[in-house]
Amino acid sequence: MAQQDSDLSSQTTLIPHNQQPLVIRTYPSASQLEKAVQNAAAAQEKWARVPLSQRIAIGRGFMEEFGNMRDEIPLELTLQMGRPIAQVPGEIRGMLDRADYMLNIAESALADVSLTDTDKPGFRRFIRRAPLGVVLVVAPWNYPFLVMINSVLPALVAGNSVIIKPSPQTPLAAERFASAFHKAGVPRDVLQVIHLGPELTSAAVKHPLVDFVSFTGSVAGGRAVDIAAAEASGFKGVGLELGGKDPAYVRADANVDYTAAELVDGAMFNSGQSCCAVERIYVHEAIYEEFVSKFVEITKKYKLGDPTEPETNLGPVVSLASAERIRKQVDAALQAGAKALIPGDLFTVAQPGTAYVAPQVLVDVNHTMDVMTEETFGPVVGIQKVASDEEAVALMNDSPYGLTASIWTDADGHPESQEAFLNLIDEIQAGTVFLNRCDSLDPALAWTGVKNSGRGVSLSKFGYDQLTRAKSVHMKIKTA
Repeated sequence: MAQQDSDLSSQTTLIPHNQQPLVIRTYPSASQLEKAVQNAAAAQEKWARVPLSQRIAIGRGFMEEFGNMRDEIPLELTLQMGRPIAQVPGEIRGMLDRADYMLNIAESALADVSLTDTDKPGFRRFIRRAPLGVVLVVAPWNYPFLVMINSVLPALVAGNSVIIKPSPQTPLAAERFASAFHKAGVPRDVLQVIHLGPELTSAAVKHPLVDFVSFTGSVAGGRAVDIAAAEASGFKGVGLELGGKDPAYVRADANVDYTAAELVDGAMFNSGQSCCAVERIYVHEAIYEEFVSKFVEITKKYKLGDPTEPETNLGPVVSLASAERIRKQVDAALQAGAKALIPGDLFTVAQPGTAYVAPQVLVDVNHTMDVMTEETFGPVVGIQKVASDEEAVALMNDSPYGLTASIWTDADGHPESQEAFLNLIDEIQAGTVFLNRCDSLDPALAWTGVKNSGRGVSLSKFGYDQLTRAKSVHMKIKTA
């Protein structure tokens, strides 16, 4: 876990699996932060005048520069946040895929909206997408590259300048990310990485020259950012991607082998530290026993251990505090009547006082337990039996969160099952509804949440809309 040092002027990143210091970063003074924001605002005016085609070309250059770093990144990221080194290349590929898509649609997404079809004679009207100005991106540690690309790239391509405030757990990721943009041609004042403690972060959010804040993190963190923005002079936009307690519903005709394997991965990948990880599963009673048995069988095969070893596929959680919080949530569920299906002696490295948390599958759970209602952010999942679609949907919606939800059914073999899925979409309170997949982002789709999972949009055409403003142009050409 990263920690703010005692003099409050710096931060130290601790390696999750051995708790040793990795890197120290010093915070700027208030006057240095002020200067950085002023520089960002001044640079943005020049950057916005760079032709869109050139900004897109620089984005392509970023992809090439970042790709050239792919061999240096895995160990560096593993030491920062604990993901098994063998799984880091997937984040690199995913980030480059998102960048490619957002660059492909940039010209059309940012094009003027013509109204020639309804213009009256002698008039011309159109709507332009104008940059907001300075965008502050408060980035998380769990998928730093994947999350930063969602907002940083479209913000830059749209003509904004960007200040990245990275998680203290992954400072090197943000620095490497920015260096690839700088090598590709983005001016240094147009994209800055600034390490900030809580007070300076609040000051940055409130700064009158910061026009928009994109925050990804906890509900508490998002609420603090939203309050700070509301307390600022003037009015600025805030995009919030917050927590999740994402549900899955396994219908009676689901392919059990396929579904169990996919949902184990959706629950356990990155040690469950994903905002859209599967944290609760509702299974139709007709296949409940078979599904649970298969799910447990797969979970027991995980190798929990040193994330720098290539054979490890489950690493530590990010910090000792996180590990302790997860253990307490599991213990509370057990005391309330839940049953644990994964024996502790299978994962002996998961000891108190370490950041290693054994994967766990809980049954006999219900919604009086935090493990089924509050975000876990760890390798733990509860599985509950249901008797119908209606019961499943009611339980899925019984949550303060609404990021993603997934339904698993034989849509290929049973057309009526696909129809049932389509009928359930509008009933489910979530930003994304999956069929037969989970824990996955498609950059062509809007990434958004409802309820305490946040506000705003990233990715897709709508991601560009969030980072620009509509500017209407109304021309009367003929005046005689």
